[in-house]
Amino acid sequence: MTVHLPPLPPVPGEGYRPGGPHLLDIVAAEHDDLRSLLDEATAQGVTAQRRREVIGVFTAVLTRHLSGEEQYLFPAARQVLPDETERIDREVAADAELLGAVRDLTEEGLPDLGERLRRHVDGVGALFEPLRAHADEEELIRLGNRFEIAEEAAPTRPHPGNPHTPPWNRIVDPAVGVVDKVRDAVTGRHTRRSDL
Repeated sequence: MTVHLPPLPPVPGEGYRPGGPHLLDIVAAEHDDLRSLLDEATAQGVTAQRRREVIGVFTAVLTRHLSGEEQYLFPAARQVLPDETERIDREVAADAELLGAVRDLTEEGLPDLGERLRRHVDGVGALFEPLRAHADEEELIRLGNRFEIAEEAAPTRPHPGNPHTPPWNRIVDPAVGVVDKVRDAVTGRHTRRSDL
């Protein structure tokens, strides 16, 4: 079984092999980065200013990450794992709750956020092996390329009320992302780990 991909960008003729990392490698690396950012925010002796900066970057990275998963990882999983639709729906709902928790975050909520992030990583990680079994390497690379493009256009602030499934999230998230990026530029908000 192959993973259905929208027609853009077109796939050239025979012998074509897309470049870049594949979807599951990208998602796993981002999960590690998110855990690392949260560990840094909750470390002993971190100043309040540094904690705010790290949480701001964590929020932006998480928001972009979840948008990419909802646009490409979960639809691919739904297609190749039709018996797991309910579990995937629960993951999407949990992601919306995670965004809500980040939006309303206080210092007292950091431990709960860590637990929610752990559940997210475990839930999404459980989809990796079935996806590897059903999608070939080229499909996973093409999905990875689209995932990265989606993340670049995604919001940088939590909007748990936005649509969480295609096609609407592929329309709404980039539009909201433009507004978020303007707000970030005006306020000088850091949104990438390299900003720290």
